[in-house]
Amino acid sequence: MCRNDVAGLELKNLPAGRNKLRRNLKMTPRNFLFTSESVTEGHPDKVCDQISDAILDEFLTKYPQARVAAETTVTTGMALVCGEITADCYVDIPSVVRNTIKNIGYVGREGGGFDYKTCAVLTSIDEQSCDIAGGVNKAYETRHDNADTSVSETENIGAGDQGIMFGYACNETPELMPLPISLAHKLSYRLAQVRKQNILNYLRPDGKSQVTVEYVDGKPSRIDTVLISTQHDPEINGVSDNSKVQEIIRNDIKKYVIDAVFENESIKLDDSTKILVNPSGRFVVGGPQGDAGLTGRKIIVDTYGGYSRHGGGAFSGKDPTKVDRSAAYAARYVAKNIVAAGLADKCEIELAYAIGVAEPVSIMVDTFGTGKISDDEISELVAKNFDLRPAAIINQFDLRGLPAKNGGKFYQLIAAYGHMGRTDIDVPWERADKAELLKSQACGCCSCSK
Repeated sequence: MCRNDVAGLELKNLPAGRNKLRRNLKMTPRNFLFTSESVTEGHPDKVCDQISDAILDEFLTKYPQARVAAETTVTTGMALVCGEITADCYVDIPSVVRNTIKNIGYVGREGGGFDYKTCAVLTSIDEQSCDIAGGVNKAYETRHDNADTSVSETENIGAGDQGIMFGYACNETPELMPLPISLAHKLSYRLAQVRKQNILNYLRPDGKSQVTVEYVDGKPSRIDTVLISTQHDPEINGVSDNSKVQEIIRNDIKKYVIDAVFENESIKLDDSTKILVNPSGRFVVGGPQGDAGLTGRKIIVDTYGGYSRHGGGAFSGKDPTKVDRSAAYAARYVAKNIVAAGLADKCEIELAYAIGVAEPVSIMVDTFGTGKISDDEISELVAKNFDLRPAAIINQFDLRGLPAKNGGKFYQLIAAYGHMGRTDIDVPWERADKAELLKSQACGCCSCSK
């Protein structure tokens, strides 16, 4: 039976008209519905992200100066790792790949057709291009005739590539993230936990969540829709009829996942909230057997759920000299400290870099009209208090040393359930340790409230 078999599907509280809003919400720039999605660690794209970051963790643990660009793809019965790595150490990449797949849960029958022991693991690794390495090892600022050749690493390292990166924060949640992506991550994480803790022993690793939040006057007002799709065994406790299987899944997911997450949320589900569980009707074939996966294909899930702009660069498998990763973390750090300082209700930071150049070519601050002081004044505070050169970011967050400090695992832990807004892991770019400084400097020249 295919996944689009809708036998037994119950769409509770769906509106009759395709575009008819239940509450007749008048859509304006201040009144709207916004949706974000998340995926579990067993989603094929997330399998690839975790493999790529597990490889990065292993190299940085053994050789912190390693240059790593590891890309992974998975499909039925196979995982392929390719890319460019330069390091003075040896890493058994196939073992890292298999252990990562095992820890996710693709083991024997529970893997639903993808197994860490029997899948083929192929590797195709080259060294980092000498042309790229030349610009990263010696920044443009230190290559001209009159440059000071005794400068520190902070001045000497150039950006690993050109590009733009965005960071964002808002006061919708305690972790200063948009509410839709925050809830979606909590649901996906809980879905994985009830599987791993054997609370729902018929679940398989692949799964997705999606949350639609209704905004009124620009603020989260209610939960409009909650969607969970979860891979599962074809039979549950001897029940094989798909309509009955889906009924069991719907009831269990509502009780053990959705209700458990919203129990501690300030905005609760209401009688008009739509709850959809496996709306395709069946989800037995999943993971890499159902869809091929690729590193870097869930960049919106990794960041702000589409609520903020995105520069397009992925994070996983990249060492910290790649500003796609390190500068995106720095931009989040800047934005979060601005909001934590009370200087704005929401803030977006854009950074741009040129390959081989240490200093950003541009920095933009946008508070969307919520700033307590002007964006220009906030920009001056950013320039004064944040060093956004690649080596400075690496050193401040200890991006090379984090894997070794965490038992060899760091980047692979944040490869699923979001790189931003994490509260379960000590993530340095989530610290609001400059908020008081920014507040005091801003209040020294304006009338903002303390």
